[in-house]
Amino acid sequence: MSEKIKTVSIPNIAWNTAADIHFPPKFEEKKKYPAVISAHPIGSCKEQTSGNIYGMAMAEAGFVVVAFDASFQGASGGKPRFIEDPEFRVSDFRFVVDYVQTLPYVDVERIAVLGICGGGGYAINAAMTDYRFKCCVGITPVNFGRLSREAFGNFDPVDSLEKMAKQRTVEAQGGERSVINLLPPSVEDAKKATGDIDVIEATEYYKTSRGQAPNGCTSGLFSFNSAALAWDAFNHAEVLMTKPFMAVVGDRPGGFGAYRDAQEIYGRAGSKEKRIVVLPGISHYMLYDKPEAVKPALDQVLPFLKEHLGEAK
Repeated sequence: MSEKIKTVSIPNIAWNTAADIHFPPKFEEKKKYPAVISAHPIGSCKEQTSGNIYGMAMAEAGFVVVAFDASFQGASGGKPRFIEDPEFRVSDFRFVVDYVQTLPYVDVERIAVLGICGGGGYAINAAMTDYRFKCCVGITPVNFGRLSREAFGNFDPVDSLEKMAKQRTVEAQGGERSVINLLPPSVEDAKKATGDIDVIEATEYYKTSRGQAPNGCTSGLFSFNSAALAWDAFNHAEVLMTKPFMAVVGDRPGGFGAYRDAQEIYGRAGSKEKRIVVLPGISHYMLYDKPEAVKPALDQVLPFLKEHLGEAK
């Protein structure tokens, strides 16, 4: 397995984006490689599933893979910290692809995008609005706008916006910032609080040694969440989503809604080539790192990417 990784700093609007480049086995700089930009879930970082699972697997299959941290998160710059703003999240892709197109060993006409969970929703939106991406893959993709209006906002988005407005006023006047943890502190606490498979399995991934990483903080700045409530990952998909794409989900749906979101974008997208893969017996967080979920996902994803990007030349 290839373990060659280079950490780079990519210019963004007024700060830098931290990214890891995963190289294929027997990498030769004189060749031209297809590339994939890999985006992490909400509250995650590049050292988790987008890099150490899908990034490494795609690199092993022959792609140059760039896994990056979102602005305001992970090792990337931007203040205040812990902002989850969809417009910035999608903008990050554009700066990363700007950088990737300067690499002499990348074929600028063969770049794809892949994202997991919220990163999958952002990846789909990036493919809709930046046609430098030749194709797109969403692994258990979540539309963060829809999630913010529903489960994350207690299905009362107006009340959420009122509270965010008041909190931002407090902070603008010098008060303490409200940083919320998106998950319970332990699996036991999660099981006491809910029976929802997504919350329980997310906690088991992020709050135990299974998936913990120093920058995988699962935190959000509450007062800056208002932008998400008016945003929709699939807005104008009927017209703008023209690129080939694949959505991979499990058939055990949870409260974060990836199964529903994957079905929606599959139905709405104007793409002439679109595929949805539903894996039996698989849940959202199994697709982060569990071999019994990741392997059948990659068995579909890697041929799809090779079909549209080809091999190194």
